[in-house]
Amino acid sequence: MNAKQVLEIALSAGQMLISNGAEAYRVEETIERICNSYNLECECLVMAKGVLVSIVDGNNGKVTSLKKIRVRRVDLYRIELINSFSRNIQNKPISYEEARKTLKDIENAPYFTFPIRLFAASMTSFIYTLFFNGTIYDAVASATISMGIYFILEKISRVGFFQFFEFFFSGFIIGSVSLIAENLLPFINKGNVITGAIMILLPGVALTNGIKDIIYDDFMSGMVKFGEAMLIITAIGAGIGTALSLRIGVGL
Repeated sequence: MNAKQVLEIALSAGQMLISNGAEAYRVEETIERICNSYNLECECLVMAKGVLVSIVDGNNGKVTSLKKIRVRRVDLYRIELINSFSRNIQNKPISYEEARKTLKDIENAPYFTFPIRLFAASMTSFIYTLFFNGTIYDAVASATISMGIYFILEKISRVGFFQFFEFFFSGFIIGSVSLIAENLLPFINKGNVITGAIMILLPGVALTNGIKDIIYDDFMSGMVKFGEAMLIITAIGAGIGTALSLRIGVGL
């Protein structure tokens, strides 16, 4: 592969890693591993919204390119596949066409179907409600609410709504429905229901990755991820607090 082809492969791998929730240091290591496999020196800068890579070719000229990240999610399976891809190249370099095909296959790898993800969201809330000393009735209510919230978020995310308002309204719905459930069914505790339902919204991976990036001296990327996680937590709390405050205001 020539320098431009290696750059394209390395950038594509880095973009997929960031898009699926990988840490900045992992993205840099992967890009450097791919470039070094073809005896090329590289420098890369990883940010929350993009990756910049510069490669020194055989004529001591620099080839530089940037890719912007538009969609982000958490998919540890794809991260593992790309990690394996870069290590396999390090052990045995492959052709440009084969590398592109492998990355395309990783990009098109199947996701869990929506019903399975919906069921997993409900079970997450169900188990966490019981874990925090909720009753079986609290757990059922929490699981039902989380299914509704996950369904709404799935539809809203396709429209491209502001992330803060997505989580604010989710928190508001959780707080409101929990209050209604407690009023209709006195054996349900709204606190336990809220605790279980918000578990599917909490940005645990983003928060952890932000802290790891800071530890690895990637302060810019780490602070962005940490700040995003705090913003999401604040939005959820504000939504729930608004619902509870409205309940007090109307004297329920």
